[in-house]
Amino acid sequence: MNDAPAVVERSAEAGGLYGLLAELPDVPALLQGAEQIRDAGYRRWDAFAPFAVHGLNSAMGLKRSRLPWLVLGGGLTGTAAALLLQWWTNAVDYPFLISGKPLFGLPAAIPVAFELTILFAAFAAFFGMFGLNGLPRLHHPLFHSDRFRRVTTDRFFIAIEASDPQFNETETRRLLEEIGSVHIEEVRA
Repeated sequence: MNDAPAVVERSAEAGGLYGLLAELPDVPALLQGAEQIRDAGYRRWDAFAPFAVHGLNSAMGLKRSRLPWLVLGGGLTGTAAALLLQWWTNAVDYPFLISGKPLFGLPAAIPVAFELTILFAAFAAFFGMFGLNGLPRLHHPLFHSDRFRRVTTDRFFIAIEASDPQFNETETRRLLEEIGSVHIEEVRA
């Protein structure tokens, strides 16, 4: 990897230890580092890059999202609510016979059912995404790092949280040095 020793510094902010932030030189180092951290058994960590890195999800060992199931549930709830509401209002609550037509006709109920399916699915996607991502989070401890500001431009980072059951400051720092970090920083909460 990189023969230069990793630099260790403390974040200027006071507070408890949030975790360790490691800067990596390039995409192959990020992918290899993610695989090594995953294999070491860490669970509360994340990788950051200025663009989408193909293969990073599998290198991190991430499972498929539960969001599609939430959206499906929201859509089915919308369909059921629309059909039930139209059936109840037309056939039970206020039955009104006109020219021998049925009190409830499915073809006439389809447009409303379609619209509520889309509406409930969109709400499920929006609020489900917020819930699964732990949003809204207006501030993150990594924002204290001056080096981390370059993550949207040209830098690659891995952050391991101190709340991880595997986290041991010395062992974790040594692992981050082994994966080829060019800089390691303690991030305070």
